Amino acid sequence: MEDNNGYKVVMQKKVKSKTYKVIMLMILVAFITFIVTFIGMYKYFTQDGFGKQLVSSSSSNNEIATELNKYRKIIDKYFLGEVDEEKLKESAIKGYIEGLDDPYTEYISKEEMEDYMADATGNFVGIGIYMVQDTKENKIMILSPIKGSPAEKAGIQPGDYIIAVDGVEYTGEEMTTASNKIKGEEGTTVKITILRGTETKEYELKRENIKVNPVEGKVIEENIGYIEFSSFDEGTAEEFKAKFEELQKQGIKSLIIDLRNNGGGIVDEALEIADFILEKDDIILYEVDKNGNEEIEKSENAPIINMPIILLTNENTASSSEILAGALKDHSKAKIVGTKTYGKGVIQQVLTLPDGSGLKITSEEYLTPNKTKINKVGIEPDEKVELPDTVENILTVEEKDDTQLQKAIEMAK
Repeated sequence: MEDNNGYKVVMQKKVKSKTYKVIMLMILVAFITFIVTFIGMYKYFTQDGFGKQLVSSSSSNNEIATELNKYRKIIDKYFLGEVDEEKLKESAIKGYIEGLDDPYTEYISKEEMEDYMADATGNFVGIGIYMVQDTKENKIMILSPIKGSPAEKAGIQPGDYIIAVDGVEYTGEEMTTASNKIKGEEGTTVKITILRGTETKEYELKRENIKVNPVEGKVIEENIGYIEFSSFDEGTAEEFKAKFEELQKQGIKSLIIDLRNNGGGIVDEALEIADFILEKDDIILYEVDKNGNEEIEKSENAPIINMPIILLTNENTASSSEILAGALKDHSKAKIVGTKTYGKGVIQQVLTLPDGSGLKITSEEYLTPNKTKINKVGIEPDEKVELPDTVENILTVEEKDDTQLQKAIEMAK
């Protein structure tokens, strides 16, 4: 399961569309790659399902079309081999989207779309891991195995790097492709190559139907509630509410919400949890599109949680987690303990295209209720607390070494 960056799931009505054949070229040199990518996306996305032109033609586009035709003639004359037009089209579209240089915008093929939407709801067939792209190392890092999953049972650990799937190596930039290779039919097996420190390990795991249940909670220090979850999947808000009510019956007087290493997920789930805490009609966030148009999200109900709240954050707290943290901080409903958050203050929409493929596209930036910018900035904690230098892995810190949690407990008292 790949990282759940903040997004809105938008399913567009499918319409009957005229088929446009997109002629692509085989890659000869980097320049040809650029041209093929551009023209493929131009023809694919500049017409809607009814054949209506969405953007006007320009002289630069015509020049590219002319160049494309020139190279096509070269290919037709010299290229030895068969051309898979569909494969070229899909590769070109992916390459074109990657040219936006936005790590959160991506093309999703028709075949991948079903799995992608299953991930969004927290249900999928695989080995049961949360993984993120380590941009510094350009590797795929396991954020955590899901409890009870094949990955956890096999001993895969947070912080492990996935370097190969079924013998094929993948970089961090290829995380989506690797994720799709890890998933498959229930009962089949997949081989995972893990890098742990300097040691390489091989695992052969059987795929299972994974139902994600990320919300966990307990009572600590007699009357302090503690709730932790790894992502905002479909149903997370309701699970959060149920867990809080369970702890409330045990007499808790304050609450610690641990958002450390929570990479985000479905925005509406974060809004709903904020609604449990904020006053009715409080602003939760502003959403601003490319034209500067604002949409305001407000709390719709009276709060059900009325007690001191401490939020734990770190550099892996991102997206939907930052929406929740920013809203509670600005309305003085919580104190934040830990380190500055990641700084992903943009929202994606998942659009279904007429042919069944999809596009997850960055469409809006969000601001906190005080109109504080988050993107590439992050949220500063009220109490900055670093983990000890002796902690080797922030994903597996033991409670006795967890100075951030200890500070939160102190403040919650």
